[in-house]
Amino acid sequence: DEAEVSHCGTCTACLDICPTQAFPAPYQLDAQRCISYLTIEHRGPVEEVLRPALGNRIYGCDDCLAVCPWNKFAVAAQEIGYAHRVGAPLLAELAGLDDAAFRARFAGSPIKRIGRERMVRNVLYAIGNSGLPGLRAVAAGLVGDPDPAVADAAAWAVARLS
Repeated sequence: DEAEVSHCGTCTACLDICPTQAFPAPYQLDAQRCISYLTIEHRGPVEEVLRPALGNRIYGCDDCLAVCPWNKFAVAAQEIGYAHRVGAPLLAELAGLDDAAFRARFAGSPIKRIGRERMVRNVLYAIGNSGLPGLRAVAAGLVGDPDPAVADAAAWAVARLS
């Protein structure tokens, strides 16, 4: 294989936009800091120092792709399944999903593969980052969740909203 030609030049848009500084240097990615990795692949609690940077992201992050000047050449998908959705589910609704409801809601979706625990953990980080005191009770209701990562995320969210 030949080395890939650099198309980036002096552009550092992806490095500059990344909320978790997952790019320590050009052409280097620290996957353990990448929000897509943290919200989709990582099992267990996310390091506390990274949680605020997750913001309201509950499944992945495309910030680096969105700012890349090369992506201006990309063609929007025509498949209806990939169409942008205006409506978003409420955090409280997602936090309240039990395993059966999670599986039913996300049947046929790639989200289903992360399972209820990781989804609710991510939702609780978003709740903690929301600044909405009205969601504190939702988080408090999950402090006793049998999954340790969910319980930890719930306690963190409660503390952030207190």
